[in-house]
Amino acid sequence: MKVMNSELLSSCSEMVDCFNEIAMNSDCRVVVLSGAGKFFTAGIDLTDVASDVLSPEGDDAARISWNIRKKLFKFQEAFSVIERCPKPVVVAIHGACIGEEVDIGLAADVGTLQRLPKVIGSRSLVNELALTARKMFADEARSSGLVSRVFADKEAMMAGALEMAGEIAARSPVAVQGTKINLIYSRDHSVTEGLDYMATWNMSMLQTQDVMKSAQAAMEKKSPKSVVFSKF
Repeated sequence: MKVMNSELLSSCSEMVDCFNEIAMNSDCRVVVLSGAGKFFTAGIDLTDVASDVLSPEGDDAARISWNIRKKLFKFQEAFSVIERCPKPVVVAIHGACIGEEVDIGLAADVGTLQRLPKVIGSRSLVNELALTARKMFADEARSSGLVSRVFADKEAMMAGALEMAGEIAARSPVAVQGTKINLIYSRDHSVTEGLDYMATWNMSMLQTQDVMKSAQAAMEKKSPKSVVFSKF
């Protein structure tokens, strides 16, 4: 697995630009997203909220509202671009990952209320978390399905994240990216719609040489890491 240089992302626009670039980079097969500071994220930047949302520009209520809406779309895009990127993203969360919207007088507006119910599956737990902003510790996050693994410290977590990324990167990029795209599509559509989309997707993607390469490696009891796949 080739490890690319990491970047420190400090704004919504940088996040969007970074993941749009990754989406088009055929050398990249998987992304590990981690935090560089004491926490994975310290929550909302209240300075940005004060300048961008609480002090909007506009000559009247209609124009002020329209400008606030544009700002909110910008914030939302910083998260949606990660989901839209066809490359799998392994998120390695250390320390705190703070979401405090209800505590500062607003409803979460960048995707928490829309995505979290589909990740956890428990509407009552989502309601409790969103309405109280209480802390959820690592053991509860794992038992509820919010995270898949818990590690003793950041060093072990990063090693585990890179190991997982290596396993993903070793597989066919046609299969991996198609899997992510179809998982997200199926989340937001009925089973029948998801199956139809999958059939349409694979009617072309099954024509890749990756299928024969992977099947041959499996029959020869070789690791997927031994197979050389073309860029995608």
